[in-house]
Amino acid sequence: MDIEQNTTSQRQNRTKEHLKQALIDLIKEKGYHSVTVKNIVDYASYNRSTFYIHYEDKIDLAEDLRISMLQGLLTSVGEPYIPGNKVYTAKLNAPSFNIVSFIYKNRNFFELINYEDTLPGLHTHFPQTILKIYKEQFVFETINNIPVNMDYFKRYTAYGFYGLLQNWIQQGFIVSQEEFIQEVINLTKTHIYSLKYIGKNE
Repeated sequence: MDIEQNTTSQRQNRTKEHLKQALIDLIKEKGYHSVTVKNIVDYASYNRSTFYIHYEDKIDLAEDLRISMLQGLLTSVGEPYIPGNKVYTAKLNAPSFNIVSFIYKNRNFFELINYEDTLPGLHTHFPQTILKIYKEQFVFETINNIPVNMDYFKRYTAYGFYGLLQNWIQQGFIVSQEEFIQEVINLTKTHIYSLKYIGKNE
């Protein structure tokens, strides 16, 4: 019974992934508002009844795609860190920025920010997710312990990082992950002395 349930679950997940991928490709091809459920099922080689087993409509699919990918972004951040441990920016390395690796691994999705008629909410929820990470998952110490309004500091830093990510994506990832992360580390060292991962606050 458990094996059957697991097989069914895997099949359902695979179907949903195929439908999500079809939506991504079709947005790039014709724009979100021009995509229909028929387009999606034809592209993914499914029938409409299969689609409606998983989703109510195109909007439902789009929301699942956006939420699942940005949740993956949230989860990826903490993987290199031990909760409660302080990390000095002088010791940061490529694994410290697992978030960049996640974006590159899922670049087919994140390229959607390059399009005007794109996944609803992506242009606002992507940077808001970066801010949520900074606000809820990290404690920062400034260089020389300079006193600052930490809410402003985290907004300034989060949206600055998002701007770099946006530029990297728009340029087609022409700079390697390693080069990009090193540039981010170099910039981080100019204003953050240490950071402490405090874990996810669901």
